[in-house]
Amino acid sequence: MLFVFPLIYIVSFAIAFKEVLKGNRDGLLIFMIWGMSIYITAMSVSFTFGLKDFIPFFQLFKELLIISTLVLSILDLKTRPKFHIVDHVIFLFLGYMIIYAILPIGDQGIITKLLALKGTSFFWVVYFTGRFINPKTIYVNKYFSHIIILTIAAAIVTLIEVVTQTHIQNLSGFFEYTFYVYNLDEGGDYGFSAMFNSDSGIMRFASFFTSPLEFAGATLVALAITLSLYTRDDNKFNINNISLLALAATVISIFFSFSRAPIASYCIMIYIYARITKKQLIIKTTHFIFLVCLLYITWIAIQFENNHSGLLGLILNTVDFSEPSSIGHLAQWTQGVLAIIDNPFGLGLGTSGRVASSTIGNVGGENQYIILAVQTGLISAILYLSIIIIFIRLAIKWLPKLKGKEKKICMAVLLIKIGLFLSSLTSEIESSTYLSYLNWFLSGLLISIITQPTITQTPVYNGYRENN
Repeated sequence: MLFVFPLIYIVSFAIAFKEVLKGNRDGLLIFMIWGMSIYITAMSVSFTFGLKDFIPFFQLFKELLIISTLVLSILDLKTRPKFHIVDHVIFLFLGYMIIYAILPIGDQGIITKLLALKGTSFFWVVYFTGRFINPKTIYVNKYFSHIIILTIAAAIVTLIEVVTQTHIQNLSGFFEYTFYVYNLDEGGDYGFSAMFNSDSGIMRFASFFTSPLEFAGATLVALAITLSLYTRDDNKFNINNISLLALAATVISIFFSFSRAPIASYCIMIYIYARITKKQLIIKTTHFIFLVCLLYITWIAIQFENNHSGLLGLILNTVDFSEPSSIGHLAQWTQGVLAIIDNPFGLGLGTSGRVASSTIGNVGGENQYIILAVQTGLISAILYLSIIIIFIRLAIKWLPKLKGKEKKICMAVLLIKIGLFLSSLTSEIESSTYLSYLNWFLSGLLISIITQPTITQTPVYNGYRENN
């Protein structure tokens, strides 16, 4: 049955590429949702089936589709685009990173630098792909529904993993593939064994995603999409069987992925959603639950016992930073911060993050901002953080002003940015193509919407209007 993953990957690319060439630029979302989410599993299974020589070609699908869509969208422009302040900051970031790739900064070779440049900056190409697509042509409900179906499918796969106590990665050839491509084994810098098993004895699952952390991040995106899709213009949530199933799927996924920062982000997203939609019951309930949990953790923490295990033990060890994974985060952060203090303008591209882990060895890491700062200095990290803050402020500002699908996109961007922020403090979040591409594509769409001369009208599809 595993052959279905590379099949979906190839077919979704073919359909998306065909739609893009026909002029339906939003067709790339078909591959972005269905192809990129299963990317690592599709590549692993292809490797297992003896298609090693085809993998480099399969890997290019992402960039080929994005660049083709961007070029065609630019050629379709009828007027000169009105650039927003966030566009200028992104251009500044890109220019800054390109300088580090060109200048002889650091000991890395040009190939390593270019790979690192792609890892740190290609998602801005995805941003501009969404930025130059006419938002009138995007059928938001359709593609948001695709994400919900994907989320339900991921939850089903997870439940099967839980029942059988077997990771799909053990069957797909994941570890063999990552060793072959990234030169990382189960005990490598990314600690693949630790990814799927907690030190407290709790198994962590990733469904068909790369890791439990990416799975958890994808669940945060799914929560944002679900809340955005089913929230009406009057801020009432449309409760039906599908919306409840989607929310249940996110609960299952976030629980069994068992990544602490995303779990905290999940709760924060629900709280922020309640605040922006003025749902007082959720707000008061959240305050009460938070207070009860805080008192409970405080009570058990002051007990002179050392035999806490399981979920409770993991919570306590996380709070006091005695859990091995937490210690690992602290060690990586400390190493990165010390490198930044010694070299505030960076050590050069390819010295931190995923590329460094598979080549010369990683300096610092496990934090998106530290990874950037170690490579290209504090300026790049500040620019990156500034872009995220600008988006959050813009989304908060425009959310009450927008209606229909524009409001759905705005709310999704706001919740995704908030949800992924905390995760980015404990991981290189941009290394996940699915999370990064979907995040920045929707961000580009939001800027395209708010820079339109007038609020876009609801498009007509096959004789009916998209339900706002």
